[in-house]
Amino acid sequence: MEIIIDHINIMGSFVFAISGALTAMKKKLDPFGVLIVAFITAVGGGTIRDMLLAERNVFWLFDITVIYAILVGAVIAMLFKSKLHFFNKPIFFYDAVGLGLFTITGVQIGIDAQLAPSICILLGTVTGVFGGILRDVIVNEIPVIFKKEIYATISIAGGALYLLLVQLEISYPYLQIAPIVFIIFARIIAVTYKVSLPSLYKKEV
Repeated sequence: MEIIIDHINIMGSFVFAISGALTAMKKKLDPFGVLIVAFITAVGGGTIRDMLLAERNVFWLFDITVIYAILVGAVIAMLFKSKLHFFNKPIFFYDAVGLGLFTITGVQIGIDAQLAPSICILLGTVTGVFGGILRDVIVNEIPVIFKKEIYATISIAGGALYLLLVQLEISYPYLQIAPIVFIIFARIIAVTYKVSLPSLYKKEV
């Protein structure tokens, strides 16, 4: 299980690095700025998660493979920017994939630490969304999580689905694949069809 989670963690770092790099290039940052934003996007959520768990080391400090994955993701984004536009909004696609991958790693780490189910889901959400929050703050944008778009809610739902599958003793890799795919497709559907949470404020006439 630990090996599978490590691989998912590396894939998540790679994909989030692409998301961060594309966002930085959209803001016309120089290559160094692109690398910094890609790095923060990739490690932000996991770093906060590991800092919350006193017994855990910050994951990227002791796994050079994560650093390589981030560098490769950022370089690919810079070199093949035009080739990565599979959707009208490519940044959100890579963000959705990273959200799915990192949510599951956070939940599993909570399970390994024998935390309560609700805390496991919270750790998954922190891992999945905080890299994007830090990215958006750095490039001076309102983070997606604070908009009406369904983002953190999808992470919470995916984390809950993962816990349910664990309880049902679903074998892996299906145990990980099902909630990851759910999160990715739920996010794509939410953006494509503009599904959002209701606003608390009425429009002024």
